[in-house]
Amino acid sequence: MNKKFNNEIITGICVDLSSEGKGVVKDKEKVIFVDGLFPGEEVEVEIMYSRAKVYFGRVKKLLKISKDRIEPKCQVCTACGGCQFQQLAYMQQLKYKTNKVKNDLERIGHLSVCVSNCVGMDAPYNYRNKIQVPIGYDKAHHIVSGFYRENSHEIIPIKGCAIEDIRSENILTNIKRLMPLYHLRPYEEDKGRGEVRHVLIRTSYYKKEVMVVLVLTVDTFPGQNNFIKELIKACPEITTVVFNINKRRTNVILGEQEKIVYGSGFILDKLCDLSFRISSKSFYQINPIQCEKLYKIAIENAKLNKEDTILDAYCGIGTIGLVASKEVNKVIGVEINKDAIKDAINNARANNITNAQFICDDANHFMQLAKLDKTKIDVVFLDPPRSGSDENFLNAMMELAPKKIIYISCNPATLARDLNHLNPKYEIASVQPVDMFPFTAHVETVALLVLKDFKK
Repeated sequence: MNKKFNNEIITGICVDLSSEGKGVVKDKEKVIFVDGLFPGEEVEVEIMYSRAKVYFGRVKKLLKISKDRIEPKCQVCTACGGCQFQQLAYMQQLKYKTNKVKNDLERIGHLSVCVSNCVGMDAPYNYRNKIQVPIGYDKAHHIVSGFYRENSHEIIPIKGCAIEDIRSENILTNIKRLMPLYHLRPYEEDKGRGEVRHVLIRTSYYKKEVMVVLVLTVDTFPGQNNFIKELIKACPEITTVVFNINKRRTNVILGEQEKIVYGSGFILDKLCDLSFRISSKSFYQINPIQCEKLYKIAIENAKLNKEDTILDAYCGIGTIGLVASKEVNKVIGVEINKDAIKDAINNARANNITNAQFICDDANHFMQLAKLDKTKIDVVFLDPPRSGSDENFLNAMMELAPKKIIYISCNPATLARDLNHLNPKYEIASVQPVDMFPFTAHVETVALLVLKDFKK
């Protein structure tokens, strides 16, 4: 439960950044976390609330400004929860992310390893190829779209997000314009009424294709064909439209049922010279430019050869396994999402790749079976969710003893935990952070692990 404070203001100096990218101010026994505050800045902080003896505040007045503070491109960055670093110079963002990985490996994993400097992006704006935004009403009952204010259900209206594909803004503007004409209302969670919950937009970088997914509480609505025609006329860049039906009173964005109402129901994009099919629920890295850098680092570090069999665990739509397929004898991809596996199989076929096999299964279950069958696997590419890998999976993988593991992580904390678990049997040969998410506190990391008794 949050304890609120009334006008308690303290003066202090930001001494650090937290793992979530918040400025850290210390006042006697209090440690206060503040958005949009950077090391070295002197500030008046208004304490807003505390949770379990942790304090959160906001900048009341900046008394001394860091040389690394920049003018943000986004005017609502202090209210929107999407970016933490719109006001921080990009080189400092990269230093923060390098240190974040290093500190988590030392503090959580108890590992002292060399961490390379974070690989940055040449033009770190408008990189997101996927957005999913809620639709709601503002206080004047106008239809708005945007992102939720941190720790709330209040939508901060956003126009021209600095990190999303620039095509998204025009599409959202026209959807909101058309909604009243077709008697479509934003979904109000507290009242359980309204037809439009979210809009999901996916864009391809190389193919210039755009998918729009309307998340609805209804299967159909009067005039929907004309709605689609008007939307396409206003936004001819759209190549497919999908209705996702979610009638549940839940915070989960997507429902199980979908209807393709325009186009093919998927878009195509290129990655490392291969073509990939992306559907509404497919996992696909949101920054294609940095994703290519990340995959090249991962594959080069693995030093694959034509005799190798590789396992692509948590493979999604098969991206890294298919990119690596030309270097190896066989690729085995495992993913629990049946829609992603369907896309992976289609992606292999579309790229004329015949040495890749994709299996719909839980990665942990597959690894347990592989251990029992003593399946030959030379290299494992591991790209788990933020929660990291499963201990049973890691134990089974150590029993199989692949000569190398490429661990791709979106969460340095769970990466540190899992590397510590693998460390008795594997040497950590390299750790390379990659900035997949400029202007946020998130960082992706590629770690190379080599079997300790493996003779190169």
